[in-house]
Amino acid sequence: MFLNFAVVAVGIATLVWSADLFIQGAASLARRFGMSPLLIGMTIVSLGTSAPEILVSATAAASGAGELAVGNAFGSNIANIGLVLGLTLIISPILVGRTTAFTDLPLLLMVVVLCGWLLKDGILSAVDASILLATLVFYLIRISRHLRRPSINDNPSEIQELTLSRAIVAFILGLAILIGSSRLLVWASVNIAEALGVSELVIGLTIVALGTSLPELAAAMVSALKGHADIAIGAVVGSNMFNLLIVLALPGFFSPLLLSIPDLQRDLGAVFITTAALAAFTWLGWRKDQDHAPLGRVAGCLFLSAYVFYCLWLYYDIQKV
Repeated sequence: MFLNFAVVAVGIATLVWSADLFIQGAASLARRFGMSPLLIGMTIVSLGTSAPEILVSATAAASGAGELAVGNAFGSNIANIGLVLGLTLIISPILVGRTTAFTDLPLLLMVVVLCGWLLKDGILSAVDASILLATLVFYLIRISRHLRRPSINDNPSEIQELTLSRAIVAFILGLAILIGSSRLLVWASVNIAEALGVSELVIGLTIVALGTSLPELAAAMVSALKGHADIAIGAVVGSNMFNLLIVLALPGFFSPLLLSIPDLQRDLGAVFITTAALAAFTWLGWRKDQDHAPLGRVAGCLFLSAYVFYCLWLYYDIQKV
């Protein structure tokens, strides 16, 4: 058991490190091919911070541990708003721009509702997965159109300049280590679930979800301490969108996955509540004269409290089994 927990710790650490290396290489290569910093930030960097979830999901699905992948998708979304955004707001307030408030958040809410509608029968099928992936295409089109009218939450990401050879090495090495550490993490997580007698879903919702959310947490905390906390809101919304449209979809392409309806109601319900709470705070606090909505420590404390409450709810459900 100790070995499995040690492998999980090493797997998460290398996952986070290799994701950062992969992002550096990909962003540097994209810049060399003429992409703007804003476009890189909204696509490669946002997708890159979701790389751990995506790789873990693909590895888990290919290994027959589809429930772990679903738990990773839902758990990461809950952690991104409850833990990542909650802690960031406690450190520093955030100003939410018009596009995030009235385009991205409504879209994210609609995607959560779409997931609920697709999974209401308790089955994640290839058709469901295809619909989610098709929705991703529409989201990427929205991003490309939004580039013409950036808002206050679209600060260009700082891109480290690398030589061409270093960028290629960083990209290939980062991707290779991402794949390897994902395999280790899934292997150890499945072993822990079997040893403790809990489902792979629970392990995905807790250990794996928290571990794969570390890149978002690290980026948000650093941004907040540097006085750029507004970057966190874009990263959280973008990451959550990718989690639902890619991470959740992947297991469905391998084989139909049966899911527990009560577990779905609890976990997807928590995703909806945290997303709706973020949207409600933004809309209710909207300042028309200043064209933004401030989010502060009150919202941060409530988001963090919601995350703690969810973890306790999960623990209570485990104890009942």
